[in-house]
Amino acid sequence: MEENWDVAFTFFKIWFSAMVGLIMLPAMFGVSLGITEVYMKVLVKTLEWATLRLQRGRGEQQILKQSLSSGIIQRGDGSMEQEIGDLRRSRPKPQVGGDFTLSDVFYFNRKGIESIVEDQVTQRFTSEELVSWNLLTRTNNNFHYISLRLTIMWGMGVVIRYCLLAPLRITLATIGLTWLVIGTSLVGLLPSSRAKDWLSELVHLMCYRICARGLSATIHYHNKENRPTKGGLCVANHTSPIDIVILANDGCYAMVGQVHGGLMGVIQRSMVRSCPHIWFERSEMKDRHLVTQRLKDHVADKTKLPILIFPEGTCINNTSVMMFKKGSFEIGGTIFPVAIKYDPQFGDAFWNSAKYNMVSYLLRMMTSWAIVCNVWYLPPMSQEEGEDAVQFANRVKSAIAHQGGLVDLSWDGGLKRAKVKGTYKEQQQKMYSNMVVGDDSSD
Repeated sequence: MEENWDVAFTFFKIWFSAMVGLIMLPAMFGVSLGITEVYMKVLVKTLEWATLRLQRGRGEQQILKQSLSSGIIQRGDGSMEQEIGDLRRSRPKPQVGGDFTLSDVFYFNRKGIESIVEDQVTQRFTSEELVSWNLLTRTNNNFHYISLRLTIMWGMGVVIRYCLLAPLRITLATIGLTWLVIGTSLVGLLPSSRAKDWLSELVHLMCYRICARGLSATIHYHNKENRPTKGGLCVANHTSPIDIVILANDGCYAMVGQVHGGLMGVIQRSMVRSCPHIWFERSEMKDRHLVTQRLKDHVADKTKLPILIFPEGTCINNTSVMMFKKGSFEIGGTIFPVAIKYDPQFGDAFWNSAKYNMVSYLLRMMTSWAIVCNVWYLPPMSQEEGEDAVQFANRVKSAIAHQGGLVDLSWDGGLKRAKVKGTYKEQQQKMYSNMVVGDDSSD
């Protein structure tokens, strides 16, 4: 019995030493030994082989390269006035008297059917569809037997992901979070000085880099000369809670959020001791003026880290960018837009909070093949003369969507849990009313 324990202890020492020496220490100092690159090359080759086997097994000659964003509905780009005008001009007889015709009904009929079959909002809150299967059962619920080789490869993948990668990643994430709590707590004991700020940034970077390695994250940063600077506001599209890890892996930010209890509360309290993060009580979050003022005070101090904000307010499935809340753009200062685009081939980074709690989501991340993403730092933007906060927010949103290859939508991400506001319906009604009876704004 003692011999078995000795063997197990020896195995644990070797495994832990290899993890610390080959993964954790290089990650802390931002050094890569090439292990992840080799792993990704093998993974890409394996997925390509699996795709060919699927094609051969189904007798397909080519893959249907159609993304979710293109959809099955071919929508026109014209406005309501243009489309209804086209309907009226298609009448066999010219219109006689009045500005209303029965054919107008077909426009609203078609729009209603389009929304029932495939609306532009709810599909943004489900996982992005893949062009080909990535050997994860969760991305191919209709999987059926194709060949013995493919089944064996899938089984080996399950063993590798759950028995090798998952324990390793959970260990790295635990070490990263533990070091974050301990390191920031110790740095927080120091008096305010440049040395304290430098140590705080170093501890944060080390911890986030360890956590990124714990996700087997391969991150490609572009245009680093546009990285956010102190006293600025960094705004980015939001797909997942790990967006913070992805961005903080390349630089430090001041976080904004609500005060939590439990483990998250312990992490928040330790972080704020060493760095001026902005945490709000639940009651304070409802006071918009108080929130805005605290953010303005932070931005006014050019020695403080840039604030990281996700203006969408909820996670979107990385196929589009939805409405940016204007509050982030009323603070003033320089906006540093950042576009984040994940590659779903290796793992679905989208957090569907309506379907999975945080623990379940993190377990899915830990048992995925890898997290691969591109991050683009866009040139800084400022509010132009005569431009209000809403227009400024839309301009920044459009720039992020264009750079990331995402669909630019004007819908509010709050529709994930709430009903459509009456103002949206009234806006459509008013547009049609103006077409029929004319603009009554002068009354």
